[in-house]
Amino acid sequence: MTGQDWGRVDEDGTVYVRTSEGERSVGQYPAGSPDEALKFFTDRFDALSFEVDLLEKRIGSGVLSPEDAAASVAKVRASVAGANAVGDLEGLLARVDGLTGAVDSQREAKKAERAERVAAARVEKERIAAAAEELAAGNDWRNGANRLRDLLEEWKALPRLDRASDDTLWRRFSGARTTYTRRRKAHFSQLNEQRDSARAVKERLATEAEALSTSTDWGPTAGRYRDLMREWKAAGPAPRDVDEALWRRFRGAQDTFFGARDAANNALDAEFAGNAEVKEKILAEAEALLPVEDLDATKRAFRDLADRWDAAGKVPRDRVKELEGRMRKVEQAIRGVEDEQWKRSDPEKSARANDVIVKLETAIAEVEAELEAARAAGDARKVADLEGNLASRQMFLDAARRASADFG
Repeated sequence: MTGQDWGRVDEDGTVYVRTSEGERSVGQYPAGSPDEALKFFTDRFDALSFEVDLLEKRIGSGVLSPEDAAASVAKVRASVAGANAVGDLEGLLARVDGLTGAVDSQREAKKAERAERVAAARVEKERIAAAAEELAAGNDWRNGANRLRDLLEEWKALPRLDRASDDTLWRRFSGARTTYTRRRKAHFSQLNEQRDSARAVKERLATEAEALSTSTDWGPTAGRYRDLMREWKAAGPAPRDVDEALWRRFRGAQDTFFGARDAANNALDAEFAGNAEVKEKILAEAEALLPVEDLDATKRAFRDLADRWDAAGKVPRDRVKELEGRMRKVEQAIRGVEDEQWKRSDPEKSARANDVIVKLETAIAEVEAELEAARAAGDARKVADLEGNLASRQMFLDAARRASADFG
């Protein structure tokens, strides 16, 4: 339809627009022709129509929020209603009024979408609060603080709920963070106290270990080092910056002592190598007594060999088991023959075995007394000799006791 279908121009230049309620004056245009006057006011209508077109597109695309869209509709409607323009103003106004329904639909959709987001946010905030409470009740001091910071960032990214619900969940979350932080500080405070206490203990142990490092009282000192090591482990960790330094002091003192002890033992082993050669010759004689033919003669010969064995002294540590085992094997073979004869002899011979036991026990007591005196005097060589003597006599005492037990 043309502008003439919606309006006309009077002789005095007054322009009218036609509506369902009749004609309405929209203004005058006396300076030009009627066609020019009519075009001026239809151009105004076209501008309004373009504005409505643009608003329809913007609302349809969803770029405007429902609130902004409603404000724009009201503004355009005010421009169209009673506009001084020629055209289908009522149709244009109907189009504008139609946009109100679209805005209302969008508002409801936005409301539903927000309700969904809020519901999801409620679930997430309840999860976050529960996770924080679990951390607050636990003892994950290494990772808990970082985890709580992550949970806080998650909380900030979520939309707010209604005020009451949001405040309640926030109090749970914030309270859990406060509880965790307080317990964590208390834990590390206690840990620092324990580490300071451990430092004092380890400083004492390191000092004592260093004082013992030059001792030549090998047995008791080695035992004391074992005690110090148990105390060290029981003390727990000291502060990191001093724990390793204290350990180096403690370990260094140990290494010094045990290195010196090993060197002394190695020197004794070298000295005892000659004793091993003597005992090997004695063993050759002892093993030649087997098989037993004359028990009494064999026993007398073996006792002589045993005395020579004791007199030979200690042997290197790596030879003790081998040599003692061979000597014991000979003694057991003689004992086996003696046991067989014993079983066939008068039980009163058990008195003789008891007499042997008493004599051996007396001799052993004397050797033990000498050994204690040698240890007290720090005479390593004599200690070594007496320990070998004592081991041999104890071996014979064990054999005598087994024999006596058989008679019993």
